[in-house]
Amino acid sequence: MINLTKSSNPALSEKVFQKEYTVSTSEVMTINGTINKTALSLLLVIAAALFTWNKFFHAVTPEAGMSAVMPWLAIGGIGGFITALVTVFRPKSAAISTPIYAVLEGMLLGGLSAIMEANYEGVVIRAVALTLAVFAAMLFLYRSNIIKVTKKFMLGVMAATAGIALVYLVSFIAGLFGTQMGFLHGNSNLSIGISLVVVVVAALNLVLDFNFIERTAEQGAPKYMEWYGAFGLMVTLVWLYLEILRLLSKLASRE
Repeated sequence: MINLTKSSNPALSEKVFQKEYTVSTSEVMTINGTINKTALSLLLVIAAALFTWNKFFHAVTPEAGMSAVMPWLAIGGIGGFITALVTVFRPKSAAISTPIYAVLEGMLLGGLSAIMEANYEGVVIRAVALTLAVFAAMLFLYRSNIIKVTKKFMLGVMAATAGIALVYLVSFIAGLFGTQMGFLHGNSNLSIGISLVVVVVAALNLVLDFNFIERTAEQGAPKYMEWYGAFGLMVTLVWLYLEILRLLSKLASRE
């Protein structure tokens, strides 16, 4: 039988938590503790994002702003990826690596958001508002049992997430050879429709993450796994925000 505490988020894989259960500790993971650590991580993301945001808009010209944030984008993107891998393979380090990941991702998001804002005024505040609204809606739907994490639901979301990851990987490889997949990056009806589907899948991943964290806390995971749970939720939130930002920028480019 499939364990319903699984999540399609690779950071919240069941194997990681099962491995950590063998560690004896007097303190156990709680939902409130995970919420608090997620909130702290979000504050770190916002603080770091403001840093690169200001770097861009305090520059004399947009070109100078691009030059000012590019190093930070590289540090945030590469550093965030490496930190995420470290966290996934060594969950015990999550209390240290999760705040670092939040700062690095914040630098990346702040720079990307500033660039998008320079091209499409007002798109960032709408993306932030929609991300928060989707998060609140998914939490409400989950807590009220309107959306139930059944085996079919879980497998469907996991399959959709894997499919999206595969398409993005193919697009990345194609880009290395100078081939652009217009249906992903353009502003056609098809491209916008695909972005909307990806946003929906990312939102549904939040439901799986909520369920996974709740069930894992009930099973008595070690206390430090609160940081790991916060990290996994952050991964989904970052993805959701980026996809919403992409969708809104595509819509704005048609105006």
